[in-house]
Amino acid sequence: MPVTIDFYYGLGSRYSYLAASQISRIESRFDCKFIWKPLLSGALIRLRPHNPFTDQPSSGQYDWNYRQEDAKRWANYYGIPFHEPKLQAIAPEMLAIAALATKQPQLITTYSQLLFQKIFAEQVEITVEILIDIAASLGISKENFRLDLQSTDLCIELEKITQEAFQRGAFGVPTFFIDDAMFWGNDRLVLLENYLSKTFNS
Repeated sequence: MPVTIDFYYGLGSRYSYLAASQISRIESRFDCKFIWKPLLSGALIRLRPHNPFTDQPSSGQYDWNYRQEDAKRWANYYGIPFHEPKLQAIAPEMLAIAALATKQPQLITTYSQLLFQKIFAEQVEITVEILIDIAASLGISKENFRLDLQSTDLCIELEKITQEAFQRGAFGVPTFFIDDAMFWGNDRLVLLENYLSKTFNS
């Protein structure tokens, strides 16, 4: 049985995009399977008493200019394109709801990969129509998908995933869990791979 790794991510998160680009490589190297779990990262942060982006004094690692340059360096290291996202025309929760609206684990993964591509590689201005077009490219009915984007059940599911991540100890995205072992951040993937190597390949 492959080792399962829960991957909590935000579709508007630059570091989630960067980490997601490495998942196929890690799955091919190890006998493991990532379970993609989109959530609302802002809501996850607000569940904690302190917000590192707004509280004072804030850590330098949360400075916008530093994070932008850091993301560019990681993208260059991975050999993937990176642009700052254009998300002003869409409510943040709609990105995760759109992924969940595909309703199948494999489609959630594929849809998320395509949406990451639009947001960070192609720098497309994301709108509801773009979300629907991505679904249609996967063979999903535009009419049904448009209705599902307004689904109360999917809002509840999104809240459930966000609460689940929080209860497990997550405080930001991307976060990975192998059983109870938590790895936070794109830059911790090297530690996740080391854990897989030492724990499951020994």
